[in-house]
Amino acid sequence: MALKVSETKTVLLQLLICLTIFYAVYYIIGSILFAVFRLETYDVLIPFDFKTEPLFPSSKYMVILVSMEMTYFVSGLLFAGLVKEWVWDYAITVTLIHVAVTSTVMAEFPLVWHWWLALGGALLIMICSGHLLVHFAFQDNLIYPLLDDF
Repeated sequence: MALKVSETKTVLLQLLICLTIFYAVYYIIGSILFAVFRLETYDVLIPFDFKTEPLFPSSKYMVILVSMEMTYFVSGLLFAGLVKEWVWDYAITVTLIHVAVTSTVMAEFPLVWHWWLALGGALLIMICSGHLLVHFAFQDNLIYPLLDDF
């Protein structure tokens, strides 16, 4: 079944909205954590920084790690209100775009294991939080296919 032009425009518009939500939430949470951890200088590359060494006493690393995890959690909840049962699809797509943007901004593909581990965990958190909200909040509005039609 081919997608119609109106369906493609809807998907692309929702993807653009999801990307805007994702990066807005990332910078808001990063700014709040910057103030909470009282860092000396604000790093605008917080969403893209994978080169910081994973030292837990390091405030900068903690801001990067916690802002990533919190952003994915909050974005999953916000995506649920927008795309309903397609949270997993938009979460994976936004994450793939984020990896591409990160590689472009940092001029290097991230090959550090701790960043991929944090990203994979964050993606799982986004999918689970979004789908749990969809399941409990929008349960009556979901469309399930009938098995008799197959």
